[in-house]
Formats: sequence, structure tokens, C-alpha cells
Amino acid sequence: MLELHSHTTCSDGSLTPTELVKFAHQQGVRALAITDHDTIAGWDEAIAAALPLGLEIVPALELSTVYNGRSMHILGFYPDADTLRSPLQARVEGRKRRARTMAAKLANLGYPIDLPEFPGSMAPGRPHIASALKSAGHVKSCNEAFDRFLKDDGPAYVPYEKFTAEQGIELLLQCGAVPVWAHPYIFRGGTVETILPGLVQAGLMGLEVYHPTHSPSQIRKLEEYCHTYGLVMTGGSDYHGPKKEKNPDFCDLNNLELSLNLLPPLKAAAKKLKPS
Repeated sequence: MLELHSHTTCSDGSLTPTELVKFAHQQGVRALAITDHDTIAGWDEAIAAALPLGLEIVPALELSTVYNGRSMHILGFYPDADTLRSPLQARVEGRKRRARTMAAKLANLGYPIDLPEFPGSMAPGRPHIASALKSAGHVKSCNEAFDRFLKDDGPAYVPYEKFTAEQGIELLLQCGAVPVWAHPYIFRGGTVETILPGLVQAGLMGLEVYHPTHSPSQIRKLEEYCHTYGLVMTGGSDYHGPKKEKNPDFCDLNNLELSLNLLPPLKAAAKKLKPS
């Protein structure tokens, strides 16, 4: 079984890379992509943990970009770590500034929080702010934190620092990574049909077809787009850790039971980007 979308404590997941690898192995996963937001900090630990288990780690990440003023996530598979590390650290520092700005907004609204430490390449996100709101007793759940304060039009929301989807795709290509649009039907800045041609022109090479939020009809449509544009197909549970609160979008690791047959085309696309 294949999992090409998962998160660890290096971004907004609740399992360490080692814990995630061990759980993936227990769930029957044979190839696992670590796709933390804007960081590759979990790779080394995951690879070390996976080696004795015979589990293949697919090196990857999930870039946070903006398109039409709305958040758009671009997955990147098989990047060159040395080339990517420096520009990624700039993205991580931007995430830290964003977290501090959200905390300041909350304080001005009368809901002060204790912001946790974000060492090194650890990439903070809104789930960390939600947890801090819950710990401070301002909300009863992280879902409430998002509903009241942190959703895209919420009073404490802060957008990502300007980094367009086109810039994200260009960065990934420069690093030898295959850029893939993550969960396209979650995007709220336009329709997939109208946006996709421009992204393909910018260098997009794949679509995350299989995602727990996609309906069967949406999956079929994405499969058609991949055939039309010659794009690779990926998928995954977007796993962030064990379910702790009622969340209709939650999907357990390997619930999609994706075939390993998706992996060779992705590897072939990555190979085309590497210098001969």
C-alpha cells in the first residue's frame, strides 16, 4: 500500500517521524511520503526508522503558496535536499512570523496565548495556535478555535507571506522535485477547470487525485485531467496523527488503500528532472 501525503511533528502532525513510520508499517504501508509543510526536517529520522522495517520513504514536502489571494498547497516529490534547504528555511521563518502575528491579534482581541517554541526547521501552522487557544482555556476544542478565530476570514487569521503557486512550482522544479497540486477541490480561489491550464503552463506535473475530501465524481474528473494534460496521479490520507476530536474530514493512515502502481510514474517524472 502507498501513502503519499502525511505530516509529523516537524510541521502540524502529532506523531514524530519515527512514530509515524512505525504506525505506517503496522498499517501495511510499504511506501510512505513525509510531506510536512515547508520543511524537510523529518526526513533523516524517518529514513533511519524505516530502514530496519523495509519501508520505503518517499522524500517530499508540502509547500504553502498563494493563488488568487487564497491558500494553495503544492506537494513536491523527490527534491534535492541540499538545493532546497536554504529557500525552505526562509519559508519556515515566514511561518514563525505569521504565528507571532496571529498570537498578537488574539491578544488584542482579549485572548492571549502562550506561543510554543518553534526550534530550527520546525514549521508552525494554525493547528499550533489552535492548541495554544485550547490550552489557555479560551476554546473547548481546536475545531472551535478555527471556527471562531483562525479560519480564512476569521478575526485572528493572517495570510501566508506572499509566495505564489507559480513561484512554488518554479522552486520545486529548480530543486529537481515533481510539483503536484495538493487536494485541488479544497481550493477556494477558483475552479479546478479554469485554474489548471495556467498551473500546467507554469510547470505543474501532477495532481493529488485521491484525497479523503474528494468525492468519487471529483476523483473521476481529476483522473480525466491527468490523462488530458499528461500529469502524474498521487494520493494520500493527509494524515496528521491519531484522531483526537470529531472531524468529518479525518482519514486514518492507509484508509484509501492506494496501489503501489502510482509510484513508478512519479519516480519516472522525477528522473526526467535530474541532470543526466
